Amino acid sequence: MNKEEINDKSEKENSSSEEREELYEHYQFEVDKGQELMRIDKYLLNLIPNTSRNKIQQATKANCILVNEQPEKQNYRVKPSDQITILMPNPQREIEIIPEDIHLDVLYEDDDLIIINKQAGLVVHPAYGNYTGTLVNALTFRFLGKVTTDGKPLKPLLVHRIDKNTSGIIMVTKSELAQMKISKNFFDHTIDRKYWALVWGDFQEDAGTIEAKVGRNPKDRFVMTTFPPDSDQGKHAVTHWKVIERFGYVTLIECVLETGRTHQIRVHLKSIGHPLFNDEIYGGNFILKGTTFTKYKQFIHNCFDIMPRHALHAKQLGVTHPVSGEYLFFDSELPEDFKNVIEKWRNYIKYKSLEEDE
Repeated sequence: MNKEEINDKSEKENSSSEEREELYEHYQFEVDKGQELMRIDKYLLNLIPNTSRNKIQQATKANCILVNEQPEKQNYRVKPSDQITILMPNPQREIEIIPEDIHLDVLYEDDDLIIINKQAGLVVHPAYGNYTGTLVNALTFRFLGKVTTDGKPLKPLLVHRIDKNTSGIIMVTKSELAQMKISKNFFDHTIDRKYWALVWGDFQEDAGTIEAKVGRNPKDRFVMTTFPPDSDQGKHAVTHWKVIERFGYVTLIECVLETGRTHQIRVHLKSIGHPLFNDEIYGGNFILKGTTFTKYKQFIHNCFDIMPRHALHAKQLGVTHPVSGEYLFFDSELPEDFKNVIEKWRNYIKYKSLEEDE
């Protein structure tokens, strides 16, 4: 393996390592016919790995545990043949989190939630290749000396992630109850999220939907790929898109997710021939549309230099507060690198039109 291949492998690992595992697990159990009456929290403690009685109790409060399709309290006693469905956040890896004073653009914070406008280049959680310098390291520093209502040190609890080189809004919870409730909202697709993306090529339609399963590429486990809806590989994924602004060779679009699979927008758009502008993992870091003129090639490379990452921004997030029930909505501006590239394309199209008119 040469130096370029090693660097490419490292970049793939850094890009996807924080996204390799689902943030929550969906369990289904049928109680044995010979089972004696037992409190549901005690019963589930013996079945679910790496959990605690408190987490199970918080899950019941968040209506994340259903018995025969109905939410039940923690003192419910399971009976033979009960059908139990559970949504539980996966425990985060046991990695020593080093508090680091990293600047964060905080949009909102209370006792249960913190909403951050994440800068591109910031990994969400420590993982292979990124054990420090992450969002979780920064939040651990921010929470130093603070405790939960039961006196435990306050820790950031993840409910979703965005890629290292994706900018924009991310939400983190501060209590297990909030984590449970928000995780269920993500699972039920009741969180409103919109992304803006600059992609290669033009679209014949003004809007559309991509529905294709997303999973690990069998030939390269560090990247994702799509599979047909009837495939036994990958997980169901749906992305809705609409055109915001056309530039001929590239297009600014808005994406709304029904599901939240790893690299979903990036791999879905690649699958229909519109990879993200400057996405080196999914082939967008080459000149895919346009002319062969040297001047045009230089223009594209200047754009790549201005925004040396894929052109994706988590622009909007709407969520029902897990405690107050209030609907919260957040909108973030495009970062400077993204805005500058958009402006360069506007100028390019304007001057190109003038030249054609002469």
